[in-house]
Amino acid sequence: MFIGRHEEQRALADLLAGVREGRSGTLVLVGEPGVGKTSLLDQARCSSDVRVVAIAGVEPEMCLGYAALHRLLRPWLGEIDALPEPQSDSLRTAFGRTAGPTPDRYLVGMATLTLLAEASAPQPLLCLIDDAQWLDRESADALTFVARRLHAEALGLLFATREDSPGGLPALTLTGLPPGDARNLLSASVPARVDAQNPIPTAIPVRLDAPEPLPTAIPVRVDGRDPLPAGIPVRLDDAVAATIVAGTGGNPLALIELARTLTPGQLAGIAPLPTPLPVGDRLETHFRHQIRPLPALTRLLLLLVSAAPPNEPSLLWRAAIHLEIAADEIDHALAAGILTPSLDFRHPLIRSAVYRGAEAPERRRVHAALAAVYDPVLDADRHAWHRAQATIGLDEEVATLLERAAERGGHSERAAFLSRAADLSPDPRARAARLVAAARAHLVLGDPAAAGELLDRAESSHAAHLVPAVPSASRPPAQPESRAVSVARADDGTRRTAQNPSGPDLSLTLARQARATAEMYAGHYATAPAMLLEAAESIAGVDAVLTRRMLFEAMQAILIAGDHNSTLELARTVMASPAMETARPTYADLFLIGYATRLTGDYRAAVPLMRAALATLDAGVVEEGPPLAVISTLAADDLWDEDAGRRAWTRLEEYDRRTGALGTLRTTLAVGAGWELRAGRFDAAEALQDELAALSTLVGQPLRGETQRIELLAWRGREAETRAMAAEATGLDHFVRNSVAILEISLGHYPAALDCLKPSFDRDKPGAATRSLHEIVESGVRGGDHEAAKAALVRMEERAPVSGTPWGLGLLARGRALMADDDHAEAFYQESLELLAHTQIRTEQARSHLLYGEWLRRRRRRADARSQLRTAHDMFAQMGAEAFAARAQLELKATGDHPTPRTNRPDRDLTPQERQVAALAAAGATNSEIAARLFLSTSTVEYHLTRIYRKLAITSRRKLAAALRGA
Repeated sequence: MFIGRHEEQRALADLLAGVREGRSGTLVLVGEPGVGKTSLLDQARCSSDVRVVAIAGVEPEMCLGYAALHRLLRPWLGEIDALPEPQSDSLRTAFGRTAGPTPDRYLVGMATLTLLAEASAPQPLLCLIDDAQWLDRESADALTFVARRLHAEALGLLFATREDSPGGLPALTLTGLPPGDARNLLSASVPARVDAQNPIPTAIPVRLDAPEPLPTAIPVRVDGRDPLPAGIPVRLDDAVAATIVAGTGGNPLALIELARTLTPGQLAGIAPLPTPLPVGDRLETHFRHQIRPLPALTRLLLLLVSAAPPNEPSLLWRAAIHLEIAADEIDHALAAGILTPSLDFRHPLIRSAVYRGAEAPERRRVHAALAAVYDPVLDADRHAWHRAQATIGLDEEVATLLERAAERGGHSERAAFLSRAADLSPDPRARAARLVAAARAHLVLGDPAAAGELLDRAESSHAAHLVPAVPSASRPPAQPESRAVSVARADDGTRRTAQNPSGPDLSLTLARQARATAEMYAGHYATAPAMLLEAAESIAGVDAVLTRRMLFEAMQAILIAGDHNSTLELARTVMASPAMETARPTYADLFLIGYATRLTGDYRAAVPLMRAALATLDAGVVEEGPPLAVISTLAADDLWDEDAGRRAWTRLEEYDRRTGALGTLRTTLAVGAGWELRAGRFDAAEALQDELAALSTLVGQPLRGETQRIELLAWRGREAETRAMAAEATGLDHFVRNSVAILEISLGHYPAALDCLKPSFDRDKPGAATRSLHEIVESGVRGGDHEAAKAALVRMEERAPVSGTPWGLGLLARGRALMADDDHAEAFYQESLELLAHTQIRTEQARSHLLYGEWLRRRRRRADARSQLRTAHDMFAQMGAEAFAARAQLELKATGDHPTPRTNRPDRDLTPQERQVAALAAAGATNSEIAARLFLSTSTVEYHLTRIYRKLAITSRRKLAAALRGA
């Protein structure tokens, strides 16, 4: 029962009601310490018809990846093997059950969602997460992922945190109670009278819903300086109450603690109140004062409880034995109301007060005891971390333990472990290598600021002279010959020694590489290539693999930035680098040398190299990394090779979905939308873009504007939306300009289209420039700039025959038709249509029909023109290219034809996700397969299918394919 908090209780009741009815929900309670978050969680815990599991973040565990998630999922650890293989593998690796590379955090989140969704099937499930601000980063990411993907699982998540709601989840901010409610709570918490038989209470009721005084049996603490005879009623002075309410701001815990600890004389206004009153962070000081009178070994036991994971009594008592703490020391903590019989603190804030208030030597003793009881093999990360926390000075042995343990955890754990290992490293070069590796982990986490600080330290360590090591306080100094050689991990995952007396310091090279990566994370692509070139040159002839990797990164940055001068410089560097001499080139090597060859002007020599790179991806040699999809589609565009481009995209999408690489998948989806768009499947393109937007929100990186949709909007003829998005776009200059050019051409604004396209032509950026050549020819011819049209056609004639694909040759034939005289144009138009018919590029097929029909009409061949224009109109109308369809319709009317308008489609009522689910189900995918592909739970898939059947007026899955075909 509560006093006040009516709005908060209604919010909890609504959440629980939805969970009981099979609707998932999430709520984050936000507020300062003591404001009542834990009490609200305790109230939700009492729901009798809902299964409840609860955990709390533990400050000393914040650096132990997936520690909190492991505690939450403990009841279902036996079910992990039943998950889809990528999900089960990710959880086993995350929890240290199997060795392997760092699991993708989003795949761990998907595995958690699947596990919890299955657990909620027999009975609604509510997960309570208190002190969420102290969750380790990996656990927080996984739970936030689950919260964003909940829909129809009978599963609720209720967080309590001092900080802002994680990832924009629905939040309810708690403040102090209003004065009236605060006064009632204070009055209800003051004991009715002094009871000499029980002068020191172990607990005071916290949740009350009425201002009536407590029964006389409730005891009060008697201060020896302010004694009252037993049985005398305790009076709360009105002025004192007003002062307490105002001084605490209505903080419930502060009110209850003051009522519990103030003397009767202070409550009555006879003795002065303490100043300042314990509110917010001062509550920790208040609890420390309560702990201070306890015996020394009891305080040490409390410190051990604060540092150990909750709900592991066996480990706790084994560590207590290591510290020579007798079991009966707990009695003092129980009697003082600090601990509960379940070995947990009366209030979560006491845990923080105990740990933060302890002296450093005592904390080291406790961590040493915990390190001693953790298995150094099965619990290598916890053993290493606690041992490191118990160490002062320098200790290479412990640093090496941390470094090895870092390879098993998540990225935030890796960052913390390697940073601490650097602190313990006697050798400056080993320290620098570990700092660089820690910085790279921060970059993966999206924290370039933290990475920058570590890189500053790494460069300082590199510059420092080697000084005599300061011996560790916990062990004798290691002999120089016994030191382990520190290692760093490059981007490609290979381990490389950081100590190389005969060559350059690799840690400094990797630091430069990391700084360039940080620049790219910040969107500063133009500054990254020079940094990467400098780093690559520093190890030229020493590490060819890493050199090529850095050159490849520089190429990626330049292709995105579009800096023509830097592009030529890099291309020449690549062509001259001895590092490119490799017997078995990887896909990255092939792309790198192919692009370098292309950028130095030799398109003919670049074609087989880029085609080989695309074939390598198609063969299944895939490494995770967002640039791959972009690099592959730029190469395919440059070759007019839709088959290789589509195969590469399909392979990358399959890989990303199978491995749960959601960060990479977002880029892959954007590329896939482009291929679907060219095929005239605008709805499929939009579905991929909708999924991209949803996944971006899901992973906590919502799109800033949706520039990736601009090409679709342009093709659909949405003039106002296209222009508004182009005006707001801050990046992807070539892509945006080319998209606007499509709109301008569809509207007949040819000079404006040419203005958009000229920069791409001048810079000859791979992919973007090639795919715009045919647009320049059309815009130039129709807009009166025949010089621009001729220049673009000449470039097409140089490249399309070398590529030799129907796509490129079909566009070349159309360009020749536009430039030819009447005696030759028709043959070129027919050649264009014949060639493009062998492709899936339906947008260009339709445009060739349109241009041919327009040419025929102007030659007064109305019947022939009508056939071509009707085909163009029907194709454009079917795909939804409204402006082009309108252009074809006007031409048809001029021939005396009146095309039939499109009818509304039934599937237009489906949401984007429902269309995805419907398409997959119609293709024969099971609910489990759909759930895995779309990163949903099977319950949500079933929910969507029910709605789809109703909207399409069908009753079974068997009728779905026919209904969609009709649509």
